[in-house]
Amino acid sequence: MAYQALYRVWRPQQFFDVVGQEHVTTTLQNALLQEKISHAYLFSGPRGTGKTSAAKILAKAVNCEKAPVSEPCNECASCRGITDGSIPDVIEIDAASNNGVEEIRDIRDKVKYAPNAVKYKVYIVDEVHMLSIGAFNALLKTLEEPPRHVIFILATTEPHKIPLTIISRTQRFDFKRITAQAIVGRMKWIIEETNLDCEEKALQVIARAAEGGMRDALSLLDQAISFSQDKVTVEDALTVTGSVSQAFLNQLARAVHEKNAASGLEALEELLHQGKDPARFIEDLIYFYRDMLLYKAAPALEESLERVLLDEDFQQLASEVDTNAIYEIIDGLNKAQQEMRWTNHPRVFLEVAIVKLCQLEKSVSTANHDVEPLLQRVAQLEERLARYEENPPVASAQSEQATQKKPQRTNRKGFQAPTGKINEVLKSATKQDLHDIKSRWGEMREQLIARQMRSQAALLNDAEPVASSSDALVIKFKYEIHCQMAMENAKFIQTMGSVLLELIGKQLQVIGVPEEQWLTIREKFINSQHPGAVEGSGGSEEEDPLISEAKKLFGEEIIQIQD
Repeated sequence: MAYQALYRVWRPQQFFDVVGQEHVTTTLQNALLQEKISHAYLFSGPRGTGKTSAAKILAKAVNCEKAPVSEPCNECASCRGITDGSIPDVIEIDAASNNGVEEIRDIRDKVKYAPNAVKYKVYIVDEVHMLSIGAFNALLKTLEEPPRHVIFILATTEPHKIPLTIISRTQRFDFKRITAQAIVGRMKWIIEETNLDCEEKALQVIARAAEGGMRDALSLLDQAISFSQDKVTVEDALTVTGSVSQAFLNQLARAVHEKNAASGLEALEELLHQGKDPARFIEDLIYFYRDMLLYKAAPALEESLERVLLDEDFQQLASEVDTNAIYEIIDGLNKAQQEMRWTNHPRVFLEVAIVKLCQLEKSVSTANHDVEPLLQRVAQLEERLARYEENPPVASAQSEQATQKKPQRTNRKGFQAPTGKINEVLKSATKQDLHDIKSRWGEMREQLIARQMRSQAALLNDAEPVASSSDALVIKFKYEIHCQMAMENAKFIQTMGSVLLELIGKQLQVIGVPEEQWLTIREKFINSQHPGAVEGSGGSEEEDPLISEAKKLFGEEIIQIQD
C-alpha cells in the first residue's frame, strides 16, 4: 500500500482528537446529546486547525446508528461509510473549483431529495468564500429554509469575504490557532503510537514553526522523519523548518550586547553560508527579542514565547540586556525588514542592520552620560529660583497684585493702559536702555517658547518695546485684545521679568499699552514737557521741539518725519 502522509493517517476521527478547539467541540457535543442540531454551520479559522475534520466528525455523529451520542462510534456501517467516503449522502464540495451559479443550482435542485443510506444529508462546502456573488444568491434561500433532512456545513479561512446575509443564517464557530504546547502533545502521542524516536526539543521547534496549524506541524514532522537517520534531532528540525538555532541567536545577541560588530558579522556570514534565508532569519531575530522582552516582563508565561527555549544562556543574556535597548533593537530590525522586502540585495540590509545594532548600544550608553550636564543645569536653575522666592523681584510683586485683581476682570470698555506709570517711565527713559532691550528682543521670545509658553510668546508677534528705564519697560501692542491678554496673565509677566533679568541683568517692571493709546500718551507727555510745542513753531526753520524730544527719548534712527 502506498505511503500516506502523517496528517492523513492521523486525521481526527472523534471530537476528542480535535486539539485546541474545546470551545467548539464541547458546544457541538452538547447539541448532539440534546438533539438541537442546526440546519447550517459556519466553521472559520486559520488553515490546519481542524475545520474540515470537525465537519466530517459532526456528519458522522448525526448519522451514527447509536445516536444521540456525543462522539461517533466509528464502528457502525454509517460511521465507516462516511469515513471511507462510500456513502453518497455526505457530500464534500470544493468551492474554489465549483464556485459558479450552475453548481449551486444543481445543489439546490438535489437538496429536496431524501438521503439514501443515512438519516441526514450533509453538504460540507470547503473554502466557501470562493463562491461568486451569484452563487451566494442562489444558495441564500436554500440555506435559510432547507428540508429537515439536510445540514449545511460551510468552512472558510476568510470569513470577511462571505456576505452577511449568509453568515446570519448559520451558527458560526471560530477555530483558533493551536498552541505550541497542544501541538507538541499531539505529536508526542503520534510518535509513541508509531514507535519513532524524536527529541522533545525538536518537536518544540516544529510546533513553533507550524504557527498554530496542526496539519503544518505534522507535515514538517513527516519531513524531519524522512530527513533524519534513526532519530529526529533538533538540528534536523531546524534544517527542515529553515529556522535558526537557539545557540546561534544567543551568540548573535551576545555580540550585539557587547557592541562587537566583528563577531556579529562573522556569525551572520556563517549563517548565510549555510543557506539560511535572510528574511526568515531577521524574522526569527525579531521574535527572539520579542520573547526576551516578554520573559523579562512575565517570566512565568513560558507558553507565550514564540521562538525561544529557556536555556541557561538565554536567561543570563535576558538579565543583562536593558528593556529600553530591546525596544530600540526591535524597532531597528523592523525597519530593516521593511527595507528588505523591496530590494534585490537583502543581505546588504541585514549586514547594515547588525552593524547598527552593535553601535546602538553604544549610543544609548553615551546618551546616559549626556544627561549629567542637563541635571547640573536643572540644579542651578532650581537654586536661582529659590533665591528669587526669598527676595521677590518687582515683577513678582506686580504679578501678585495682578493675581489679586484677577477676579475683578470684567472691563467691557476695553483695556486702559496705566498712563501715570507710563509717564513715570518716560521721565527716566533713555535711548541706551531701549537699545539694550531691542537687541535681545528675539532671544527673549525664544526663551519664552523654550519654557513652554508658546501661545503667550505669540502675543509678542505684533508688539515692540517703545520706552525703557532702569527699572521698567513699556511694550506697545498693535491690538488692544493682545495687550489685555498679556497684561492680565500674571505668570506671563513674571516669566518675562525673569527672562529679561537673565538677558540684560536688570529686573524690569513690564507695562503694556495698545498702539492707539500709546500715541496719545506719548503726545501728551511731550506737550507737558514743552507746552505749545506743537503750535508755537510759527513757521520757524528751527527743529520742532516735539521732534527733538521724540529723538531724545526714542533715538533718531527710529524716528520717521512725515509732513
